[in-house]
Amino acid sequence: MFEAVEGLVEEHQELEGRLAAPETHADARLAKRLNQRYAELSAVIGAYRHWRQLGDDVEAARSLATEDGGDPGFAEEADQLAEQLAEAEERLRRLLVPRDAADDKDVILEVKSGEGGEESALFAGDLLRMYTRFAEQRGWRTEILDAAESDLGGYKSVTVAVKARSGGSTSEPGQAPYALLKFEGGVHRVQRVPVTESQGRVHTSAAGVLVMPEAEQVDVTIDENDLRIDVFRSSGPGGQSVNTTDSAVRITHLPTGIVVSCQNEKSQLQNKEQALRILRARLLAAAQEAADAEASDARRSQVRTVDRSERIRTYNFPENRISDHRTGYKAYNLDQVLDGDLGPVLASAVDADLAARLAALES
Repeated sequence: MFEAVEGLVEEHQELEGRLAAPETHADARLAKRLNQRYAELSAVIGAYRHWRQLGDDVEAARSLATEDGGDPGFAEEADQLAEQLAEAEERLRRLLVPRDAADDKDVILEVKSGEGGEESALFAGDLLRMYTRFAEQRGWRTEILDAAESDLGGYKSVTVAVKARSGGSTSEPGQAPYALLKFEGGVHRVQRVPVTESQGRVHTSAAGVLVMPEAEQVDVTIDENDLRIDVFRSSGPGGQSVNTTDSAVRITHLPTGIVVSCQNEKSQLQNKEQALRILRARLLAAAQEAADAEASDARRSQVRTVDRSERIRTYNFPENRISDHRTGYKAYNLDQVLDGDLGPVLASAVDADLAARLAALES
């Protein structure tokens, strides 16, 4: 695997030259893309050079340990360096695993209530709060693009954009919103006593989460002739009108049948722009899913049906327990997780995904 690094060193040097050229920075998108790739390669090459240096140091220490009858001090140093070499090798192997091309992107995340009526809608609100709190801890920005509230203050559906604070995703590998939040796609099951339950019985309900990389206009081309745009009067909980003008917008992408609606903004133009953002993300996600399926690497964790039986995670309130059914992760700090402490849960998914990618490379 490590022989491939020599080719990456050449690419790194070429990028260095391109980034030094003034014409590169005349195109902001190109400069951003090249900088992201340069940062990714810098991490790999730095790890590679460290690994090689440690290998030389181990050989030198072992040689000194055997010269002139041997020196126990050098033998001990050689053992310590060998441990560092093994750690450096593992880090390099991880860095060489091919990344998802969308990992440096921002996110559009949808939460939809499912089985369980009002309780499911309230749980959807809990999930939204969990994601926004987690985003705050990471220094990301969140923006609600569209929301349909339930009568009790939950959400029948809510769509939120999650963006790196800089206004564009960070170039540090694995730290952009999509690189982490993509593992949240799927059905989330909750077990608790609903506020509407008078007998104190625990009920099970579910909410679905769909995570898409936010597409830039250069990522997806939309022909206006492929769109049917309808306008209607926005409504709130229970269907009551919250606007006296037809400002809500519904866009149908005719070739794919994808339908997107937005009613959060006050003007029809703003709602159209937000709906187009969501549509671009859905089209990009659909294109990626088709490409992944063709390569026999279909995305595993996206929601198909909001059904209690098709779940990725369970939130058990009576036991204060959270369980991820894909990775085997289990902890009894559900209250903290719902308050945004999602890092360890996501780390288990990242590690499992990395292990699977490494196994595929080595098979």
